[in-house]
Amino acid sequence: MDDHPVRTALLELLADGPVTANEAARRLGESSGSCSFHLRQLARAGLVEEALVPPGSGPGRRRPWQLKATGEFDPLLRDLEDEGYRRWLAGRDRADPRWHADDAASHVLWLTPDELAAVASELRAVAERFADRERPERRPADARPVALVSRIFPLIPPGGDEWKA
Repeated sequence: MDDHPVRTALLELLADGPVTANEAARRLGESSGSCSFHLRQLARAGLVEEALVPPGSGPGRRRPWQLKATGEFDPLLRDLEDEGYRRWLAGRDRADPRWHADDAASHVLWLTPDELAAVASELRAVAERFADRERPERRPADARPVALVSRIFPLIPPGGDEWKA
């Protein structure tokens, strides 16, 4: 799949959950026809699929799209996250200084399996507090899309024999 800017933007948008071509067009400033075309191309490439919509879940015919759930997609998501971060680093000098907060952090923590699960749950809870802002009418006027990327996983040393169950 080529790196077409609309397709890349659609994949980034779909990383936050299902959207219709009309919703994507509104949020990306593209035409719905263009978004629909590119969503179909992404589906042909096996990256997206139509999301199931419960009957009576909204007016008219809705055709939301979602990322296809495959183990192969994780590397693509990582690439999209990394590309977004590279764009931020390249353009941050042009951004309002108020956006220059601590934009990257990395920690090594010593945790038990239960603590790892608790930390992951707390990270999801922080993100969930802002989930309703997907709808434009719920956003503060100065809100902008911000990527929150968190990966929490055990660090397995080379060989990793002591990690066996």
